[in-house]
Amino acid sequence: MHRPPLSKILAAGLALALVWALGASYLIVFHDDVLAGFVARQTAMRDAYEARLADLQDRLDRAGRDRAGAESGLAERVAAALERQAELERRQAALAGLGTRINDPLTTGALPHPDEPPDGFGLRPAEAGGVPRFPALPRRSAIDAETGLIRLEARLDGLRAAQGERLARVVERAGDTVRRLRGLIGRTGLDPDRLDPTTAGTGGPLVPLDARALDGTGIANGFASTLDLARRTLGDGERLHRLAAALPLRRPIRGEPVVSSPFGTRLDPFTRGLALHTGLDLKAEFGEPARATAPGRVSAADYAGGYGNMVEIDHGHGVVTRFGHLARISVRPGQRVAAGDMIGSVGSTGRSTGAHLHYETRIDGEPIDPQRFLEAGGDLAAALATD
Repeated sequence: MHRPPLSKILAAGLALALVWALGASYLIVFHDDVLAGFVARQTAMRDAYEARLADLQDRLDRAGRDRAGAESGLAERVAAALERQAELERRQAALAGLGTRINDPLTTGALPHPDEPPDGFGLRPAEAGGVPRFPALPRRSAIDAETGLIRLEARLDGLRAAQGERLARVVERAGDTVRRLRGLIGRTGLDPDRLDPTTAGTGGPLVPLDARALDGTGIANGFASTLDLARRTLGDGERLHRLAAALPLRRPIRGEPVVSSPFGTRLDPFTRGLALHTGLDLKAEFGEPARATAPGRVSAADYAGGYGNMVEIDHGHGVVTRFGHLARISVRPGQRVAAGDMIGSVGSTGRSTGAHLHYETRIDGEPIDPQRFLEAGGDLAAALATD
């Protein structure tokens, strides 16, 4: 085996010793600086780690606060939705009540059912204490929860608007009915305000309400005042219906009446001179039933000169009807009769040239053309048939 020269071994040993000596000297001379640098680096690493931990903790805290705030906001919106649902249910009940008065069930769309809430929001009615309660918000993403609540709020908005529009139509329809009935009554020569003192002394400029005034947003009078207007208008219509039903608007004989001699000036069949005919002569067969044209009280039932056998009925409000030339009288004075009741039989008694019914209407003792009442009654029947 070949061995390196001794000189090379000595040189290497001297170099190693030199390096060790230099390193030892460096450590001896710079020991404090090296230690300080090491400590500084460790401190900096620790501070950076702690700062990162503090930042992460702050982010977690902020996220927690944001989530709590979001849940609190959603909870407040759900509570508001509960209140709106309760309001819509009250409106629904009020509208349904109006529907029963006009024989028209009012529908505005189904409200969210407490047992089957839309979009997963468990809306429940108020507890016994009167405070609305709602469950914990659904455990799902914030986006899903927000989307579901937006859909629910939109649905409630739609229902509210639909109720306002439906109420507007009720007011309009009731107003049309009142105007039609007042017009029909006025055509008879009667003043509707005189017949119904509760409507006397009313008026003012017409200020129509549109649907925006009815959606509860506070525009104009709002839903509550319009609901009150609807009730008052429906009440006026009901009173006018009752008044119309009390007026002699029905036919005194069955079928379409044929007038043989109208109301007004005519040639008298006996004298052939001009005379006032105070009623209508209606063609009818001998013995055909003559019927009351409105409810009332029989004020006379006897022979009355030129009328022959005559029945007079007092319908109130100064309105009286008379049936003349009857072959037979079927009622007695003081008797109450209903519309359509038979009061006698058609004949030719008194000043008559043949079998027919002489029919009169009088207002405060003055004869009025009965045709006004008969035509108004026909129009009223047609209008009611189309309602």
